[in-house]
Amino acid sequence: MFLSIDIGGTKTLLALFSPHGLCLKRLKFPTEKDPRIFEQTLSKNLQIFLPKPFCRRHVKAITVAIPGVVKIEPDSCSFKFGNLDWPKIDLITPIKNLFDCKIFFANDANLATLYESTRLGLKSSKSIYLTFSTGIGGGIAKNGELLQNSDAFEPGHVKYDYKGQKLEWEDLASAKALIDTYHCDSLQHLVLDDVTLEDLLARLSLGLIDIINQESPETLIIGGPLAFLFQKIKKPLLEKLRSDTADKLLRLKRARRPTDSTIYGAYLYSKQNYQK
Repeated sequence: MFLSIDIGGTKTLLALFSPHGLCLKRLKFPTEKDPRIFEQTLSKNLQIFLPKPFCRRHVKAITVAIPGVVKIEPDSCSFKFGNLDWPKIDLITPIKNLFDCKIFFANDANLATLYESTRLGLKSSKSIYLTFSTGIGGGIAKNGELLQNSDAFEPGHVKYDYKGQKLEWEDLASAKALIDTYHCDSLQHLVLDDVTLEDLLARLSLGLIDIINQESPETLIIGGPLAFLFQKIKKPLLEKLRSDTADKLLRLKRARRPTDSTIYGAYLYSKQNYQK
């Protein structure tokens, strides 16, 4: 079996997978803001999740999804968290004390990109995955593998001028920003009248046009809560992007698992690397 740990700004998710990618069980718990308390909470919930040592011995590898930068040294790992004030945290000891297997750490958006880009029909193309959630993250892949520049891909932090303000793209177009702007409970229930649709397309296209012009992807994959609006916005968004990028964009896809891409990507990463 393979264990995925997805550390988010507000929630942490544990997911156990079969060798064939079937999610057997999952557990979600709040992400404590104090790193020392989180270390203890992680250990406690891992024992709740897999209470018997016999079950834990069947885990072949664990991949931990980090919401930030992962720096791997020969004898250690260090992390720079984007939305958590954790200057120093020990994520290895709480896991090593319970499991005797390989442990991998990777950026959460890169793991989501790995999963979504290996879908049928996308293996031979350059694809960019974008998740519109609390912020905007993403990754770049080709032939089913992450490209080297994927680690430095931070589209949400690029600044744009919009209605007299200079703001980061994620402050304009993340799911959180859109929910706050349009005063709705969730994007799934957003009513897209003509005015709202025009504003939404303008906000999205600010960053998407730059990404298309700079990276020339064959496919853009939309994930996160924004994916729940995909069928409503796909056609007008494609028309706008194609008219503003000399028709560079060939395909616009909805993520297969808009809110679960990261844990499935973590499973895939474990399976690809645990025997190396």
